[in-house]
Amino acid sequence: MKKLVEWGNVLLCLVLLNGCAAPEYAAFTEQYRRQFRDANPHVVRAAMRSDGLKASAREFGAANKNRAPTIVMMHGFPDSQHLYDSVIPPLAKTRHVITFDFLGWGDSDKPAGHKHDVSSLRRDLEAVVSAFDLRSVVLVVHDLSGQPGIDWALDNEERVSALVLLNTYYLSMAGLRPPEAIARFSTPGPWRDLSVWAANRNDAMWQRGVEEQIRKFFASQSARDTFVGVFVHQALGIRPAFFGQNAVLRDEITRRDQVAPRLKQFRKPVRIIFGADDPYLNQSVANEFHRLFPMSDLFLIGKAAHYVQLDQPAQVAELILTSGRALTK
Repeated sequence: MKKLVEWGNVLLCLVLLNGCAAPEYAAFTEQYRRQFRDANPHVVRAAMRSDGLKASAREFGAANKNRAPTIVMMHGFPDSQHLYDSVIPPLAKTRHVITFDFLGWGDSDKPAGHKHDVSSLRRDLEAVVSAFDLRSVVLVVHDLSGQPGIDWALDNEERVSALVLLNTYYLSMAGLRPPEAIARFSTPGPWRDLSVWAANRNDAMWQRGVEEQIRKFFASQSARDTFVGVFVHQALGIRPAFFGQNAVLRDEITRRDQVAPRLKQFRKPVRIIFGADDPYLNQSVANEFHRLFPMSDLFLIGKAAHYVQLDQPAQVAELILTSGRALTK
């Protein structure tokens, strides 16, 4: 009965919102991006994958390349590389910094019918590493990018100066609590199918749903006021990638349970920086990562939730900058 009521609510929302305008964030987003670009000069490049598809990447602090390992920062979902805009200024003063959008997200290619899974995300990362000819990296992952980032780090340990985990996931953990939208779209069954059908047919409902979820990811009101609009504006284009990643989410997590012994053998510094107020990828998850990676240290940041890098950018930037010097166990 409860599910029937929920299905009815989805259909009712679809009817009520049909024809209504979606949240208007286009002008806000364009102004934000122009101001950020003026304040933080950078180069936008297309990282070409072997299949000809392109991931959009931004390069900051190019003059600092090869002076220290490049910092490569990867986003989660349902957001984009703008997730790191607040930590870029302090990082790029002394370091070479790369951010990029996964295929299907942000400004990257959005090919019809593409299979969105962790393998594809990893190919995006590999394309970026190749495009910028990166020999040594500090790899920063968040949320969705934890799996491709950790996979790549395990297979390329010699190229990793440090691995930084920001409120992310990888394998099965008792403390994992999926955000409401992720739970809805990653749980097989008619409820998910109906939700996908409805979200694909009503832009306003989809954008409002994304906005409702994203607002819960912040602890800082000022960060929320700035970035909700940017992420919601990009939400229409990410639907295929979002639904595709969610469709394989549970299998991708279960598949990595057998990788746990490799985490314990990883010998490069791992810095775990989690927003302490994240109810989803929470302190329990952070502590479990700390147990799995012997060469790790753990920082739980107060007054920060899921988007720790936006809630407390100064603290996060400082911890990223010093991550390569972490631990001498």
